[in-house]
Amino acid sequence: MSTPQVRDDAVPLAPAPERGYRWLRQLAFLVEPLRSAPVTLGLLVALWVIGGATDSLRARPPRHLLENVGVGITTLEAGHWWTPVTSLFWCTGIVAYVVASLLLVVIGAQAERRLGTPMVAWVLVGGQVAGTLLGTGVVRLGVAAGSAWCENIKDQIAVGPTPGIFALAMVLSFRLTTLWQRRLQLLALLVPLVMVLYVGYLASVQRLCGALVGLAVGAVLFGRAGDLRPHRSSHNEARVLVALCVAASAIGPLVASVYKNATGPFNNLAGLYYSQAPSDEDVRAACETSAVECARAHSTQHFFNSPGLLMGILIPLLLFVLAEGLRRGLRLAWWITVLAQVGWISLVGWAVKDDFSGTDRADPTSYVLQIYGEALLLPVLIVMLLMLTQDRFELRLPRHAVIRLSAVIGGAFLLACAAYVGIGWLLRDQYEPRATVRGLLKGLPSEFLPPAYNDLLPSYPVTTGGATRALENYCGVVFWAVALVALLVAFRRPWVHVDAAAGARARALLERHGGPMLSFISTWDGNHYWFDAGGEAAVAYRVFATVALTTGDPFGEPGACGRAVAGFAAFCDARGWTPCFYSVTPGVLEAARGLGWRSVQVAEDTVVALPELAFTGKKWQDIRTSLNKAKKEGITAQWWSWGSAPLAVRDQIRSISEEWVSDKGLPEMGFTLGGLEELDDPAVRLLVAVDGDRTVHGLTSWMPVYREGEPVGWTLDFMRRRSEGFRGVTEFLIASAALGFKEEGALFLSLSGAPLARADEDDPVTVLQRLLDWMGRTLEPVYGFRSLLAFKAKFQPEYRPLYMVYPDPAALASITRAIGKAYLPHLTPGQGVRLMRRLST
Repeated sequence: MSTPQVRDDAVPLAPAPERGYRWLRQLAFLVEPLRSAPVTLGLLVALWVIGGATDSLRARPPRHLLENVGVGITTLEAGHWWTPVTSLFWCTGIVAYVVASLLLVVIGAQAERRLGTPMVAWVLVGGQVAGTLLGTGVVRLGVAAGSAWCENIKDQIAVGPTPGIFALAMVLSFRLTTLWQRRLQLLALLVPLVMVLYVGYLASVQRLCGALVGLAVGAVLFGRAGDLRPHRSSHNEARVLVALCVAASAIGPLVASVYKNATGPFNNLAGLYYSQAPSDEDVRAACETSAVECARAHSTQHFFNSPGLLMGILIPLLLFVLAEGLRRGLRLAWWITVLAQVGWISLVGWAVKDDFSGTDRADPTSYVLQIYGEALLLPVLIVMLLMLTQDRFELRLPRHAVIRLSAVIGGAFLLACAAYVGIGWLLRDQYEPRATVRGLLKGLPSEFLPPAYNDLLPSYPVTTGGATRALENYCGVVFWAVALVALLVAFRRPWVHVDAAAGARARALLERHGGPMLSFISTWDGNHYWFDAGGEAAVAYRVFATVALTTGDPFGEPGACGRAVAGFAAFCDARGWTPCFYSVTPGVLEAARGLGWRSVQVAEDTVVALPELAFTGKKWQDIRTSLNKAKKEGITAQWWSWGSAPLAVRDQIRSISEEWVSDKGLPEMGFTLGGLEELDDPAVRLLVAVDGDRTVHGLTSWMPVYREGEPVGWTLDFMRRRSEGFRGVTEFLIASAALGFKEEGALFLSLSGAPLARADEDDPVTVLQRLLDWMGRTLEPVYGFRSLLAFKAKFQPEYRPLYMVYPDPAALASITRAIGKAYLPHLTPGQGVRLMRRLST
């Protein structure tokens, strides 16, 4: 595509000024979905009005009110049959009000649009009633069965609309695409399930039951045969689901730590996941035991008052990093996760090994078996899940990457060990008792394990001085910071193997079969290539983080190109990438829609037919004027290639380009916009405007469009003009090129696409398209995309839209970052500040 520096005689398409306060416009954007969702809006207003009127916003409703509006075993046994309905209109505090409101806005507005207002009202109320009754009944049965957990929560009274909201989310999922149906159902089950297992409140059980009720209702009302049976998902989606499960096992203990008196069945040994600082009472009790225990307790308190407190959440952090590796489909992440879960199982066994002999309960055997069962169930299930899905994690890091990762982590580990033992021995007097090498080696595991594991380790010297305390606080933290960052970088870095032979093969395929207007971009440096099994079609792409961004359409044998979209998608899926076809023609759009993908217009190509071209008539007046003016001033257009151009011409071209970049104060855009490097190709032709003194006033570059081995058309790429040179030089060069190509027998001339600009913005558009239009207006003062499109209108072109197609709307944030990185790969912080300053003025 051509760079947007041309503004001669073009009429800028200035956006209409926005009126009113910005925060009001943003608020209106957020409230807009609620205008067509009366049930959602009504319940939202009722929640806050009733909560404020009954003084329930800051904390749970007053006790006397709670017993009359909340639902639980005690209230139902007291005959308060109405509480399953009234519990819908109160929450347990300001945080609960905010969370419930957000869930209601997100789920309720979508549900009313897809299900209809009457259906949403019935599902909300029915799901609330059924979920609260079923959840309360489950706890009552647990009490009858002798469950200690159910016994602990039997007197709780719950309020809140979340059982109905989760039921509504489940019913809504059946009206979504298969991808989003699976994701929403997983989240709507996983979130309340984690809350039940780790927090264990009555309200958590009611939410889970509400979700199950909604799942059943949705299957009956909207389900198709087999909807509730497991469907085989793509490799990438299966990895996402496994990663979510692993991440959920890390989130549970963290969430439970926020709640007072969390009693979930999996929370018995949650301290081994998430370490907490000892309280003042714990310190006093330790000091009453012995001097060594007192010193150890004080040392632990100091540890949690330093950056070492991050060690308290080490295991959740490790699981989050491993979940990212699993999402990418990496075999290394799979192995580390399996080993971590097996290690956890071993540690649980170690932690409760003394319970059998130490407990004074009447039935110690059943007690210990209960502890083992509750604590080991989750890691065992995770290991089973990983084993069942191990064939989805076959992507291996390159050998050099594994060696580098091992060197970084191993080196950090050895340095941490050497620092702890070596420096500790030099400062051995700052320990209680006085440290020896053997004693320091005994304490070494404590540096690399969370503080909760200290009681499981043999006795080791305790720090008493400031220097040794800093050593204890930082050795393990620094090692794990290095290790986790190294793992995350290795997991997220796109390992793509560059093959020069693939570039030559792709170019030969392009020249033989041809491609669309922008197909020559696929030959530029920085591209990687995918070929179909028969070698008849190829896709040029670049990888940014987890997004594989193509540079236009597939190219090659026409019949194979249509199949290449699905083939490249499968190739990306196997590597944990999100495919995104960028700047593609309607043919690729139709193929992608056949796969259920989404699309948005990102540019407008402008094509001029050459066989009948003649600059006659009033509409060509500006073009004739530029041709005549150039002739009077002695300016001529000369064809060159970069390699054959005289040194003086090339030097002037570099100077003009540098002048343009300097004036902008911003880097040249890349990706589909060529720069000086892309001129150095024998197939690219330069048309240079020079005067009698051999001064270069401007230039354009033209890329070939092949068909059956020969160029049949040409695409404009690089445009530059001297700031104080001949005005109208760009029109002169394009008109001269069109006449020259016409004489050579070319069929068409493409003026390339103008990014973020469309010829007709009055057509109905999606929310995403409106966002892109807004971005185009915002960037207009800096890059002039719309002015560029207006300038090209002088040549009476045919407008052809270019699209971006992508499989998953959830990946739009990653795709946006990838496109930004592709276009501005060398944006410095200073240039970023200047860009923001220009956009804000």
